[in-house]
Amino acid sequence: MTLSLAELQDAAWMAVMVLGMAAITLVTRSFFMIPEREPRLPRWLQRGLAYAPLAALAAVLGPELFMRDGQLLQTWADARLPAIAAALVYYRFRPSILGLIVVGMAVYLPLHIGLGW
Repeated sequence: MTLSLAELQDAAWMAVMVLGMAAITLVTRSFFMIPEREPRLPRWLQRGLAYAPLAALAAVLGPELFMRDGQLLQTWADARLPAIAAALVYYRFRPSILGLIVVGMAVYLPLHIGLGW
């Protein structure tokens, strides 16, 4: 099996890209291990970083829950909205993440599968 020059160039370019991405990943992940002592972050930054996971989760889930095809939902005839409402009411009276998921899915699945919402 012989490779053409174009195929060899493509393979070499792909190898360079993979090695470059590996090097960037190695440097960025080991950046915090390089100093001999832990770097001190300002207090305001520490407080802000405490909210980073919640902000990332909201940024990912918000559009998925309240939009369809790039448009905000205009009607309650979408199975996600009653499921969210039921899950939040459940969570208000009994704060359990597992219960929130179970109640949300128990409302979502019949509406989505059964009624086609």
